[in-house]
Amino acid sequence: MIKDFILPDIGEGVVECELVEWLVAEGDTVAEDQPVCDVMTDKALVQIPAPFPGVISKLYYAKGEIAKVHEPLYAVEVDAADSEAPVPAASADTAASSSTNTTASADRQVEDFMLPDIGEGIVECELVEWLVAEGDTVVEDQPICDVMTDKALVQIPAMKAGKIVKLHYRKGQLAQVHQPLFAIEVAAESGSAPVAQTAAASASSGSTSAVSQAQTQAQSGSQTAGCSMVPQGKALASPAVRRMARSLDVDIAKVPGSGKNGRVYKEDIERFLKGATPQAQAQPQTLPQGQVQTGTAATANDRVEPIKGVRAVMARMMTESVSSIPHFTYCEELDLTELIALREAMKAKYSNDELKLTMMPFFMKAMSLALTEFPVINSRVNADCTELTYLGRHNIGMAVDSKVGLLVPNVKDVQDKSILDVAAEVTRLTQAARSGRVAPADLKDGSISISNIGALGGTVATPIINKPEVAIVALGKVQTLPRFNAKGKVEARKLMQVSWSGDHRVIDGGTIARFCNLWKQYLEQPQEMLLAMR
Repeated sequence: MIKDFILPDIGEGVVECELVEWLVAEGDTVAEDQPVCDVMTDKALVQIPAPFPGVISKLYYAKGEIAKVHEPLYAVEVDAADSEAPVPAASADTAASSSTNTTASADRQVEDFMLPDIGEGIVECELVEWLVAEGDTVVEDQPICDVMTDKALVQIPAMKAGKIVKLHYRKGQLAQVHQPLFAIEVAAESGSAPVAQTAAASASSGSTSAVSQAQTQAQSGSQTAGCSMVPQGKALASPAVRRMARSLDVDIAKVPGSGKNGRVYKEDIERFLKGATPQAQAQPQTLPQGQVQTGTAATANDRVEPIKGVRAVMARMMTESVSSIPHFTYCEELDLTELIALREAMKAKYSNDELKLTMMPFFMKAMSLALTEFPVINSRVNADCTELTYLGRHNIGMAVDSKVGLLVPNVKDVQDKSILDVAAEVTRLTQAARSGRVAPADLKDGSISISNIGALGGTVATPIINKPEVAIVALGKVQTLPRFNAKGKVEARKLMQVSWSGDHRVIDGGTIARFCNLWKQYLEQPQEMLLAMR
């Protein structure tokens, strides 16, 4: 039996990803949980495992193409005994929602319950709690589950009486509107038996072309149904896109969507603000792959590459940050002679494969101590700048120049960690970021960021704030320079230039100067930092 593997949810609000590398080929035999491919979302590199054993019959995407969440990723031939379907009538994977009806017996049939519209413009929701289990018998209008949208908690009832066959989502996963939520076995309606018999005969043939034809018909049917389910005036969009529209005071219902069934992406909002249309933007897609329509004639030596993955997300985030946050920069010089000596004395004793005692843990811990005295630096402001939230956790991020682009993982709860604890986390996050395999949780909920440009040789910078944070600092390289000591004599000191950028809606120059002075005191006099620790 040939089953389609449906690409599952791989991150909050993620609707598509780039196919980075296939780890198998068509014809290969795979075992359960064997890695099949690497995909790149706008947050991290994710490895997709095989949920069941079988032989790979078809790979639906080529390397570098964009795969859609909840769409088939590859087809695998499995033994009938491994299939969850009770009879050969299930030629396609019912759990993957390729079809909405599957024969269970002569007088019973399995139907997929499609998650209906649960609010204007809502396209996905979180599965909070299942109120039933697989195998339970339910009656019409019995509550089946609780789901959470970005507006309210909603209870989903059963539309028909029957037996729950399969729950398509686990607790905490994101369920998609107009996609199967659960499968239920109900009494067969009159006139459905001939259709079921035809489906069974088609499945028993085991023909790959028959399976492909059935999938094509199901997909075209779901597109028609999806279009009819979206009333006039609504918009299909993820919560992240809606937040962007709200922050820019854009009525998302008026934005022409370029995605399936008119789905609105962030690029559509940007084009809407510029007065362009998705049709006009889509015109370059008709050109051969690798060519881009530009106003300047390309020469034979020019090379054009699409901006995608992490780099595309960075471009959007930095543009949004600069356009919505009034930045100001503050620079200072740090004398790290004493701290460097302390770190060198401790490095030989405490450094190992799991812990690299670099300067970063000292910078983070000193910053956390200073944030306790200046909580406004560890805050965030809402979109219309009417509320300021003071964050209790010091989740300090560090920008890492990884092979997939700039990533900013953060060390959680620095205020509760020792310097060695922070060092262990910095080592783990640095290794994960440089390999491109940072967990999404490590990239979320940052409160302030550090960019170490000095590792590459820079001294002064104007860093861009990692929105929605309100401040970021760039560390320059350490230089040995002459300075006068307290006795008026010149001596060599280890100096570093640091450059702060602040959100001028929240922070003024005096506040960041006083904060930086306290941070500087802890770094220049490590004994002061030790005394301030709790």
